[in-house]
Amino acid sequence: MDTDPQNLTDDSGDTGETPQGETPFSFIGGEPAVRALVDRFYDLMDLEPGYAALRASHGSDLASARDKLFLFLCGWLGGPQHYIEKYGHPRLRLRHMPFSIGIKERNQWVACMDQAMGEVGIEPQLRERLYDSFLQTADWMRNRNG
Repeated sequence: MDTDPQNLTDDSGDTGETPQGETPFSFIGGEPAVRALVDRFYDLMDLEPGYAALRASHGSDLASARDKLFLFLCGWLGGPQHYIEKYGHPRLRLRHMPFSIGIKERNQWVACMDQAMGEVGIEPQLRERLYDSFLQTADWMRNRNG
C-alpha cells in the first residue's frame, strides 16, 4: 500500500483534492501551512489530556521534534526535501525504534494529527486521504503489541 500523499488517487486516478499536477504541499499553502500544521499538532499534544501517552514519549522539549516533523512533512507532501537534505533518508521505523510505540501511541498520534489538520483547515477530502496515509504509516511504526 502506497502511503505517499503525492500518490493519493482512487482507482480512476483522480484524487478529488488537488488540481492536476498540484502537490498536497502546494495545495495546502506550502511551508507556512505545513509549519502551522506541525505547530498545532505539538500544541495539542501539550494541551489535550487525551494525548498524554503520546506526549510522554517525546521528552520535556518538543523543539527538535517540531523542526524534524516540519522538515519531513514538507518533502512527504511533495514540497522541498528539507529533511533528506539535512539528515539523509528518513528511515522512519529505524529512527523511532528507541521509542515504545503500540496501538495507544499510534492512535493518539493519528488522532492528534487529524485534530490539527481540522483546526488548520485542511480541505476535508485531502484531510481524509492524509489521515489514511498517516494511519498506515503510524501503524507501520509500531514496535510492540498492545
